[in-house]
Amino acid sequence: MHKTVCGTRRIVILGLALAASGTAFAQGGAGYPGKPIRLIVPFTPGGGSDAAARFFGEKLADALGQPVLVENRPGGNSGSIGTVAVKTAPADGYTILLGSTAPMVTNVVMVKELPYDAGKDFKPVGGLTKNTTAIVVPAGSAAKTLADLVAASKKGTLLNAGTSSAGFQLAAFWFANVAGFKFTHVPYKGLSQALTDLAGNNLDWAIVDLAGAMPLVKAGHIRALAVTDDVRHSFLPGVPTVKESGYGDFVYNTWTSFHVRAETPEDITRKLADATMKILRSPAAREYAQKAGTPLLPLGPAEFAKYQREEVERFQRVAEASGIKPE
Repeated sequence: MHKTVCGTRRIVILGLALAASGTAFAQGGAGYPGKPIRLIVPFTPGGGSDAAARFFGEKLADALGQPVLVENRPGGNSGSIGTVAVKTAPADGYTILLGSTAPMVTNVVMVKELPYDAGKDFKPVGGLTKNTTAIVVPAGSAAKTLADLVAASKKGTLLNAGTSSAGFQLAAFWFANVAGFKFTHVPYKGLSQALTDLAGNNLDWAIVDLAGAMPLVKAGHIRALAVTDDVRHSFLPGVPTVKESGYGDFVYNTWTSFHVRAETPEDITRKLADATMKILRSPAAREYAQKAGTPLLPLGPAEFAKYQREEVERFQRVAEASGIKPE
């Protein structure tokens, strides 16, 4: 009798262990997601990254059947606080990083002691959008063209230029280097304040995310002198590119993406990637891209990892050529 009871007890314990194991697997794989997902945006509200997070977060929630809660976690070196928040969260797919050029590429080049390894601590789920940036001045600026701005920058008194991330800082110094002038750098922690100071004539020029700046451009509070893509922007067909303004090697864009911790189970990453690619192929995504003026970047995990590595290598060459050292 004693042996039978013990044997039964062993079977029950084994069954409970197997059930617990099966439940854990279901929660991590087939049953994912079983609760709301956090989408961390490492920047302040109002910019292109935040807009992309809210659109794609909403569509991802529809696709997965669970709420996707967007959290803005700005601060640190160009998004490092929000990025570290994802690094230290459980690797279970319930915390996603809204990646972008600054935390995933230019911080690698510009920041000496970065509290994360962009290539090793995270893996991409997929690309989302590719965003145009622009060189802008206050509406009352005497500079009507990029050539005017360059000429004014070479006259003696250093002009003030604002940037809102390490990526834009790199782009500003890169442009100044190829155009042959110096400037006084004014760093900001977010796009909104940089735009406010520009519109209020507290800055002479800035390089900014065009999607975030477009309302002020349309309202006539600031003026775009050039866009930094290799083609003109559909919203501003009369504004030339920096490239066609005489600086043929200067092409700068930003992008947005989804990333998770590198240790996240592959089946969860694949489920997120499949849902993301389906969203990117949808009419709603095409309509969003057209309205926002941000082309889609439909790259899956492997393709995006390659793209990200190539971007890091490209900006390392830019920094070296421009004499920019990590700080």
